[in-house]
Amino acid sequence: MLENPPAIVVRSLTKTYKLYDAPIDRLKETFHPFKKQYHHKFHALRDLSLAVYPGEILGVVGRNGAGKSTLLQILTGVLTPTAGQVEVRGRVSALLELGAGFNPELSGLENVYFKSSLLGNSTSATDGKIEEILEFAEIGEFIHQPVKTYSSGMFVRLAFSVAINVDPDILIVDEALSVGDFRFRQKCLRRIKRFREQGKTILFVSHDTGSIVEFCTRAIWLKDGRICMDGNPAQVCKDYISFMSFGEVSAVGPEAAGALPTGPEGTGRERWVEVEGCASFGRRGAVIERIAFYAKADGRPIDTFEGGERVILALAVRADRDIAQPVAGFVLGDTKGIHVLGMNSHSLQTPIPPLVRGERRVIEFEFDFPLLKASPYSISPAIAEGDSLETIEQHHWVHDAYLINIVSDYDGAHLGHYLVLREGVEVRSGG
Repeated sequence: MLENPPAIVVRSLTKTYKLYDAPIDRLKETFHPFKKQYHHKFHALRDLSLAVYPGEILGVVGRNGAGKSTLLQILTGVLTPTAGQVEVRGRVSALLELGAGFNPELSGLENVYFKSSLLGNSTSATDGKIEEILEFAEIGEFIHQPVKTYSSGMFVRLAFSVAINVDPDILIVDEALSVGDFRFRQKCLRRIKRFREQGKTILFVSHDTGSIVEFCTRAIWLKDGRICMDGNPAQVCKDYISFMSFGEVSAVGPEAAGALPTGPEGTGRERWVEVEGCASFGRRGAVIERIAFYAKADGRPIDTFEGGERVILALAVRADRDIAQPVAGFVLGDTKGIHVLGMNSHSLQTPIPPLVRGERRVIEFEFDFPLLKASPYSISPAIAEGDSLETIEQHHWVHDAYLINIVSDYDGAHLGHYLVLREGVEVRSGG
């Protein structure tokens, strides 16, 4: 893939806006005899450089205002940069915002030809694609109605159908799929997956980090107009979620950077798995040193099972300062990084006695493990402090500290069993 020239090259890209406190300030600045400035500058993008190669699906994450839409609008020629260079090789089709490129007074069918012409297609070329476009959009007789009468879902159906069926070399999608219904959204993601298999280049902006992890080959995290992180989608999304939730990104121990512990062997102390090499973050007033996950019936460490049995998750915690109101918990995540379930001592209304500096303690969660779809899952434990979810201070969150595999014919999570899990959890804290 890297032997081919990049499909998109961005060099030192900057986009700056002049912001005025009042409309009259713009006029005063224009005619001021001494060129006094009445504006302040806002840098939507700051000296950003990027290369995207054919066959890559680049996911873009970032909070609102980070510069995601600005970047895509510059790549598609909607905006011009203040400084820097942009090179785009290949035919680009973009779905930037709801209704972009549509005339609200025209019918859906007329807009198909109108938008297709904007993308460089002749009428005859659109004629050859029209059946495929309408079949994908699935809006029926509404295709003959003015698009100003369309719902947001119908808008995005038609817009995406046109964008995806003009055979582009580069497809750019900016969060527009979030307004579609679940069935159509899955249909679009399947088509994006087909594009990936055809070696097309795709830029995909979404707040759905699960979709970023599943479909993208690479991801970038934009923060304040700059690339904060560029790399593996799972790691980028993990750090992005950590930052958005707790204001911190994870760090990895130098001994085993990126390592993911596998199932332990034996019983007793041998069932424990060290977490030192796992990515983690937090204030580290208290730290999780080890984790164990085993069946209550026989103490058997679990790495592969069907679910549905009584289990114990144990966290070995060390306090490096006094923790007056400790809160322990964990989340279970799937391969997309989506949290399938989670619990903590605060939400379970099970207080943990204070931790004293230098103290080591084992905190156990005992519960019936739910029936889940066959897949690998990871357990991420945490130790925090506080008396409410709004004031909790995160001390140590360990990403993917323990890996398990569910081998079952069950098709999905069993809600009834999940309710038993929430009601039947026991939390114990002992030295």
